[in-house]
Amino acid sequence: MAPSTKKHASVQPCIIPGGFTVLSIQFDSDSSAQHKLYIKEHKVRAEKSSHRPLDRTLFVLNIPPYCSEAVITELFSQFGSVESVELRDQPGSSHESGPKLSKFFRPASKQGFKVGYIVFSQTSGVTAAKKHSHDVPLVVSTEQRPVMTGVQKWIQTYRESLIHPDKLQQKVDSFMEGHDKRKEEEAQRQKKEAEQQQEDEEGWVKVTRGQKGTKARPHSEAANKRTLQKETNKKKRKELMNFYTWQHRNTQKEHIAELRKKFEEDKQRIALLRAQRKFRPY
Repeated sequence: MAPSTKKHASVQPCIIPGGFTVLSIQFDSDSSAQHKLYIKEHKVRAEKSSHRPLDRTLFVLNIPPYCSEAVITELFSQFGSVESVELRDQPGSSHESGPKLSKFFRPASKQGFKVGYIVFSQTSGVTAAKKHSHDVPLVVSTEQRPVMTGVQKWIQTYRESLIHPDKLQQKVDSFMEGHDKRKEEEAQRQKKEAEQQQEDEEGWVKVTRGQKGTKARPHSEAANKRTLQKETNKKKRKELMNFYTWQHRNTQKEHIAELRKKFEEDKQRIALLRAQRKFRPY
């Protein structure tokens, strides 16, 4: 899309409660209906990510489904050079745990309105977008860059969903190589920690001298795991010993109760024999 010739600083933007600026878009030049985007400078103190610089990132709400990352890039390029565009189902941190998966292994994205994070190359891009008037809509589909919708978009989505076996095999091999490499690095790290932190049988940790300029670490992850396992085994043995002690005491109580019962039965038998005068102790 060609850069706009309008001066964004001379128009009056529309700001709503919450600090969001209203930005109008329409699908094509012949369309009379307009859609509203809500933009705001991305300022989150808790998030310290190089992917979303706080002074060059624009937060966008209410992005329609027909706007892809490429379309958003073209729309906002008139305000300045766009470095990256990220579309998500809901706001959240950009940090993702684990390796980055290929599109073949990701779950299908939801077809609905999204939120976006647009990173400009310069701070002036965010300022220009915030100063754009809501009465001047941005055109999504042009002759130079048509955006497909309806049946054409369904056909394109279906074609993109077909995976070529060679490409899939290449992605799988690449992922497995990375997985094996990460496993090997983790094993080497654990081995190195085990060598540096040697623990004897009584739980004492031998502190070894590390590299120059680093502090010695008396505890490592492997040592902590072994100590925790020892405490767990000790607790189990104690519980088992307590169970055996309780069982022994219960057996003694039952034996004493049985002796008392036999003693009472003998007393009753002796009393009966005396009543019948058949008792001859000598």
